[in-house]
Amino acid sequence: MNSKHLRSKSVSVLLVFMVFGLLAYKSYGQNKTKDQIPRVYVSNRTTEKIKIDGIGDERSWQNAKYSDPFVDIVGIKKPPLATTFKMLWDAEYIYFFAELEDPHIWATLKQRDTIVYYNNDFEIFIDPDGDSHNYYEFEFNAMNTIWDLFLTKPYRNGNVVLNDWDANGLESAVHIDGTLNSPNDIDNKWSIEIAIPLRVFNVSYDEKTGLRDKFWRINFSRVHWEFQLENGKYGRKKNADGTYIRENNWVWSPQGVIAMHRPETWGYVYFSEDGKSSFTSPKDDYIKRYLYKLHNNFKSNELSSNSIKTPATILDKIIIPEFETHESGYNICVVSPFSGKKIILKEDGKVIEK
Repeated sequence: MNSKHLRSKSVSVLLVFMVFGLLAYKSYGQNKTKDQIPRVYVSNRTTEKIKIDGIGDERSWQNAKYSDPFVDIVGIKKPPLATTFKMLWDAEYIYFFAELEDPHIWATLKQRDTIVYYNNDFEIFIDPDGDSHNYYEFEFNAMNTIWDLFLTKPYRNGNVVLNDWDANGLESAVHIDGTLNSPNDIDNKWSIEIAIPLRVFNVSYDEKTGLRDKFWRINFSRVHWEFQLENGKYGRKKNADGTYIRENNWVWSPQGVIAMHRPETWGYVYFSEDGKSSFTSPKDDYIKRYLYKLHNNFKSNELSSNSIKTPATILDKIIIPEFETHESGYNICVVSPFSGKKIILKEDGKVIEK
């Protein structure tokens, strides 16, 4: 996989250290310039049948709110082209509608499960239970070519990618406000509408996935390449040495660095039954994100096991992480002062609660 699939979040952590015998506590979750809080979207339930045609003109779509505009994946720059999405859900499907502003709409890849992000594309990442493992990725280009895959773990944790996995029953359609693959005019935008059956997220034969008043960890990405014309046809622009100019990565909920596969930093989508609910991320998730920072810094040898045990302040509460070793690795764990649960981050990056 190219650098896009190694996108990762790396946010500065204030390390606790002894200076002349004085203990300086870390404060996490309060300074938002240093802690990028994942974005939130509230998805309404629909009772009408949604026609998947790429237009999104049903009353339910008209009543659904657009997301915040996409930002650069690092979370600093504003992209020159706008991207937004909407979501709906019902008992059988989860629905997506996205609009991507683009004066030059082009695509070349037609085969399912090819590497779609070699074209400009729209991507969805879904981790239903929020444990950062066993998650889903869906990519679509302007030809409505799809790449759907299942990942057992993030790439950083030595994952297995099931590229042959298919989201059976998925429907999608693209609508182009312009002319596909024509350099002779200026286009406006393309939109995509998607319906994914909830049954594709079942983890056992007799399970029935429901969304009512739940939240999932979800993020969206748009890959956009500079282009060049060869014999009147679009293609990715190259440097003088023949290598491709690096792609732009624009996302809904910023990652902090160019690294998409860090599910703990994805946004929150709350599935509202009445369409009026609000949602704030659980306080325990601040602890989880902090444990991931410790985990990543330990992996990169920036922290020792003893440093991990230093007290830290999370939302005005002091926590003291523990570093536990066992035959197959280690755990970093904390008893939450908010819920009383024991939050455990395993060596392979999976988070569990007890």
